[in-house]
Formats: sequence, C-alpha cells, structure tokens
Amino acid sequence: MKRLVVATRNPHKIKEIRLLFGFSRSWRLVFLDRYPNAPRTKETGKTFDRNALLKARAVSRYTGEPAIADDSGIEVAALGGKPGILSARFAGPEATDRENNEKLLRLLKNIPPSKRQACYRCSIALVFPDGKSRLFHGTLSGRIGLLPKGRGGFGYDPIFILPRYKKSVAQLPLSLKNRISHRARAFQHLKRFLATYSKRRSRR
Repeated sequence: MKRLVVATRNPHKIKEIRLLFGFSRSWRLVFLDRYPNAPRTKETGKTFDRNALLKARAVSRYTGEPAIADDSGIEVAALGGKPGILSARFAGPEATDRENNEKLLRLLKNIPPSKRQACYRCSIALVFPDGKSRLFHGTLSGRIGLLPKGRGGFGYDPIFILPRYKKSVAQLPLSLKNRISHRARAFQHLKRFLATYSKRRSRR
C-alpha cells in the first residue's frame, strides 16, 4: 500500500479529508503530525492552484513520498471575488473562523440577498517525488446569509447558504455535505485519478 502524505495540520481538515477519502486498497493517508519537523510553507501564490502546488511540492520533497495539498476559499461577487486566497486570514493573520465571518458580514451589511452570490472553490495539488504534478478542482455555488446558522462544518459554512436546501452548509447533515462540498468534489476527481494510476502501475 502506497503512502500519500496530506500537507495539513488543520484538525478540521484532517477529520474531513479522512471521511472524504474513505477506504482505499492502494493508498494510505499520512498527515503532517507524523512529520513534526516538516517545513511550513508560506502561501505566497496568487491563485488557489499555485498555493496548493507550493505546499504539496514542499512536503513531497521533504518526505520523499507523493503528497497532496489543498487550497480553498470563498469568493463573493459583490466584493469582486474577495476574500479569495485570503479567506483563512481575511480578518488578520491569526483570525478565527468567527472573526472572518463577522468581517465578511460587516462588508455585506447593505447588500441585499439577491446580490450576495458566492462560490466556494477548492484546488487540490498532487505531487510525486519525481516532480510530476496534477491539479483537481471543485466548486460549490451559493450566497452569503444575513446571520450565521448551524453548528456543523468550519470556515464560512455558517454563513454560506445553499438556496436549493434553504440551509447554510453548517446546517447540512455531514453525509450530504461530504457529497456536494467543493472539497468533496475535488476529492472525487483525485480519487478517480489515483484509482486509474494504481491500475496502470499494477500492470507494469
């Protein structure tokens, strides 16, 4: 069974990624808690793709194993696509999810519901020790609510409303979120690629 190092220390992401990846006969996920001295990569890229690649390449080089990293965020149409790649630190370098949500709601205070469209985006980079890489993407469209609702999820989930369900992402059952979220969709593409990759390698 091949090891696949996931370039994150975020406990929320670790829990979610374990669920999204599920069982594999060919790959075993390993997280950065196994590598306490692994480098912390600065997200200096200007796109989700670039930041995901920076993180995955650094971890693959350090561990000598295939590595994946994701960069995700929310884009709000009324704010010209912000916070985008700054989503995790929108209210400051050490901002909490609550602080980020509060800042976004303040900026949209006078924007009517009909103009609060938003999109969650996720880019996953897969990097092999030989330097080869692939990118996988997922999106989820919705709008920003007026107040936080729900206790599930993390990040902007309490204020990200899905009109189809008339609920915030934080109010959805976990089983549903893990089928339709931006990260879930990107992981579905990744898993299909890894399954095909493993089959090709086994035939050699």
